[in-house]
Amino acid sequence: MSFHSFYQRASSLFKAYPSTSKILLLSTFSGGGGVLVYSDSNPLKRILHADATLDSDGNPIRKKKVVVLGSGWSGYSFLSYLNNPNYDVQVVSPRNFFLFTPLLPSVTNGTVEARSIVEPIRGLMRKKGFEYKEAECVKIDASNKKIHCRSKEGSSLKGTTEFDMDYDILILAVGAKPNTFNTPGVEEHAYFLKEAEDALNIRHSVIDCFERASLPNLTEEERKKILHFVVVGGGPTGVEFSAELHDFLVQDVAKIYPKVQEFTKITLLEAGDHILNMFDKRITAFAEEKFQRDGIDLKTGSMVVGVTADEISTKERETGKIVSKPYGMVVWSTGIGSRPVIKDFMQQIGQGQRRVLATDEWLRVEGCDGVYALGDTATINQRRVMEDIAAIFNKADKGNTGTLNKKDFNSVVKDICQRYPQVELYLKKNKLKNIANLLKSANGEDTQVNIEKFKQALSEVDSQMKNLPATAQVASQQGKYLAKCFNKMEKCEKKPEGPLRFRGEGRHRFQPFRYRHFGSFAPLGGEQTAAELPGDWVSIGHSSQWLWYSVYASKLVSWRTRMLVISDWTRRFVFGRDTSSI
Repeated sequence: MSFHSFYQRASSLFKAYPSTSKILLLSTFSGGGGVLVYSDSNPLKRILHADATLDSDGNPIRKKKVVVLGSGWSGYSFLSYLNNPNYDVQVVSPRNFFLFTPLLPSVTNGTVEARSIVEPIRGLMRKKGFEYKEAECVKIDASNKKIHCRSKEGSSLKGTTEFDMDYDILILAVGAKPNTFNTPGVEEHAYFLKEAEDALNIRHSVIDCFERASLPNLTEEERKKILHFVVVGGGPTGVEFSAELHDFLVQDVAKIYPKVQEFTKITLLEAGDHILNMFDKRITAFAEEKFQRDGIDLKTGSMVVGVTADEISTKERETGKIVSKPYGMVVWSTGIGSRPVIKDFMQQIGQGQRRVLATDEWLRVEGCDGVYALGDTATINQRRVMEDIAAIFNKADKGNTGTLNKKDFNSVVKDICQRYPQVELYLKKNKLKNIANLLKSANGEDTQVNIEKFKQALSEVDSQMKNLPATAQVASQQGKYLAKCFNKMEKCEKKPEGPLRFRGEGRHRFQPFRYRHFGSFAPLGGEQTAAELPGDWVSIGHSSQWLWYSVYASKLVSWRTRMLVISDWTRRFVFGRDTSSI
C-alpha cells in the first residue's frame, strides 16, 4: 500500500469518527518525505470498533439486535422513547410512515388530507441511528430466532425480494386486521377503515357514487341503491364515520349534487342492543337520539350474514328473519383479529387455541423467550390473585406462624397492589381506602388473619379483571413503557425495582405495565362530540368538540403534521370539503 493511499484511509477514518480523540494523526512533510504518528494502547482495536460501545476495559460490547415489526402506535412509541446505545435496532414494516389512525374517518370525506396525518419514519430512524427495511414479516422462526421477510407488494420493482433476519429480541407491533367473522362476501365487497389506503378508497367510492347517481337515464330506484351507504359496526369507528358522512351530505353534497341529495341514505347496523356500548350510558343514549334526529337509519339487533355485489343480508334478532337490501357502498367496522403471521407464531409456541396472542404483565410473550408484543397484536394475560394467594400469604408470614398480623401484612401490601392491578380497582369500586380496610371489612376487628380469612377477604378481587381495549392510547403507552424498561435494563438487572416475586426469590426487574386511561371521545357530527373523561365525567356538545380538536392536535407526533391538520380544518371551515376524485 502506498503512503498516499494509507494516509487517505486514515484521514477518512478520522473524519468519520471525530469523537475518537485517542487517535492522533500528525503529518510532517519535508521535501519528498513524510511521517505519520498515532498513539493508542490498542490502535487496531480502536480503528475496528470506533463506533462501538466499550466496557470498562476498553473492549467492544456486542450490541443486542432488537428487531421491531411494525411502525404503528406501539412500534413508533417504542422507537421514539428508546435511548439505550447497547441495542442494535432494526425496524421492519410494510409502510414507511406512522399513521395517526384516530383521524382516518376525517380522511374519508375530505375534511383532512391523508398526507396530513402521516409522519415518515425515516426521519426518526436517522435521528436515532436505527435501520429501517420496507418489508413485511411473513414468518417467525422462534426456535432459531429468525424472521422471514418479503418486500412490500405493489412495489414499482418487478417481483418481490425475500430475506431472513436474525434477532436477539423481537418486538411484535404489527397491529391487527379487520375481523370479518367469516361472513360471506365481506372480503370481496366491503370497505375497511384501518389504513390510509382504506380511507382514500372510501373517499373515492363516495364521490364515485354521487357522480354515477348524477348520470342521466337512471330510475329513482337505481339512484337510491347507488346512494345507500351501509356502515356495519356500532363502535367508535363506525359511529364516527357515519357522523362524518352525514356532515358531508348535509354541508357539501346539498350544494354540489342538489339533484340527487334526496336519494341519499345512511344505515348503521349493530348486532348488539346499543351503539357505543363501551361508553357511558348517557353517551350511548345521546348518540342514538341524535342519529335518529339526523335521519341516520340505526338498526340494532341486526347481524350481517352475507354481502353480495348488490345486496347486504341481515338476520333480525327479534324476528329471526333474513332481510336483504340493495346498497351502493358497505363499510365494515366490527372489530379486529390477529394477522396470519401472528396466528402462525401462536401455533409454534403453544397458543394456537387462543383468539389473541397472550403476554404477561411485562409484555413478554408467554411461552417464548426474547419476544415482546404490543398494542392490538396481543392482550395481557393478567395473573389472578387467587392463583397466588397461598404464595402471597407465605411470603408475608415470615415467622411461619400461620397467621398474619398488621406488621406482616404491611410488609407486602405495596407489592400486592403493584403486582395485581385488579386489587386497586376493587378497592376503588367498593370505596375502600386500602387493603387493610378490605381485611377489616371481611374479618371485623380481629388483628390476626389466617389463610382462610385472607382468602375470603380477597376472593372477589379478581372480578375486576378486564382486558385492555384495542385503542391507540393503550398501544402508545405500552410502547413508551417497554422503551423505558429497555433504557434501564442494565441498571435494573443489578438493582431490580419491581414488586416481590411471590413464587420465587427477590424482586421483578421492572414494575408491571399499568394502563392509565385519559378519556375517550366519540365525534357525533354537527360539531358535537361526546367525551368520557376520568372521574366519571361526561361532556357532550360543542364545547367537547373544541376539546377534541385541541387534544388530537396535541397528540399528533410532529409540528409538521399539527400544522397540516390545523390548516385542513381551517380550509374546511372556509371553503368546505374537497370533493375531487383525485
